[in-house]
Amino acid sequence: MSEPLQTRIIDIGKLLWDKGLVTGFNGNISARLDAQTLLITATGTCLGYLRPQDILTMKVSGDVVGQGTASSERLMHTEIYKNLPAVSAVVHTHPTYTNGFFLANQTFSPKTFEAKFYLGEVKSIEQTTPSVTDAAPVLKELTANNIIVLRHHGVVAVGKDLFDAFVLIQELEEQVKMDLVSVHYKGTHTVTQFQEPSAKKYKLFSGDQIKEIVRLVNSDAQMQELGSKTAMNMDLAVCLQETGDVYSFKFHNGQITETGKDTNAEFLITANQDIWRAVFNREIDPFVATTQKKMNLRGDFARISKWYAPCSRIFQLWAQVPVE
Repeated sequence: MSEPLQTRIIDIGKLLWDKGLVTGFNGNISARLDAQTLLITATGTCLGYLRPQDILTMKVSGDVVGQGTASSERLMHTEIYKNLPAVSAVVHTHPTYTNGFFLANQTFSPKTFEAKFYLGEVKSIEQTTPSVTDAAPVLKELTANNIIVLRHHGVVAVGKDLFDAFVLIQELEEQVKMDLVSVHYKGTHTVTQFQEPSAKKYKLFSGDQIKEIVRLVNSDAQMQELGSKTAMNMDLAVCLQETGDVYSFKFHNGQITETGKDTNAEFLITANQDIWRAVFNREIDPFVATTQKKMNLRGDFARISKWYAPCSRIFQLWAQVPVE
């Protein structure tokens, strides 16, 4: 058994407890040892006071190596590791404010910039059993966002390590608290309106889709205003991971003046075709996908962040050219 990984699980459990993100005997934690093996907390354990014997070794098949009974959520954990190879850690807790919010709501959209980058829109799945018995809806939502909510149950967060998952849960709980405070002061919520995407679906990064992107960006009054106001002069390229194909856009004051295949563009966003499809079909926010490492950004994030407003508008326009 990996002692350092076992110790990290114990440390994260204590951190969740100290931050009030877990209480009593609720919640469970796991971490990947290798492609076929993971460490997982035993059933009936208190995450704030884990002992080495509370951390079990288990195969992704669900079989425990040695003695002990794994968490009642072992099906959910093993299915995540089987189907999402980039995931190396899973944390499931029942945070009070988040659970309360989702008793009355289906989704949550954070209000501060940093939280928007890390959380995006957090969606929920209806939970009708004490433990997850069908992991398919969980897997579907985790492909788009590394944190989801099981209504009437709790939160599931995944990441490349345990701390990544912890931070997402902490951030969501704090944002829900902030939302509660803002409602008290303001009394109303602001609802973002989206234009419906085109009924036509395009082949991913086809010539027709690129032309439609250019047309939408260059004819959009809001984009013209934002691009001019922020002096958005840059080269942005996107890359399809499977083929290495690059598609670039040169911007001048937010207007696209040239397209091509410039691999040396100042900013290059790389992702696999499933993630790109999710972006164009409005299933995932590119900023969130970048911070959660589902997409890779080459370039100075601090520099591109000054064009956050026009870039956000671009991504909204992308959702109007859905793909097959």
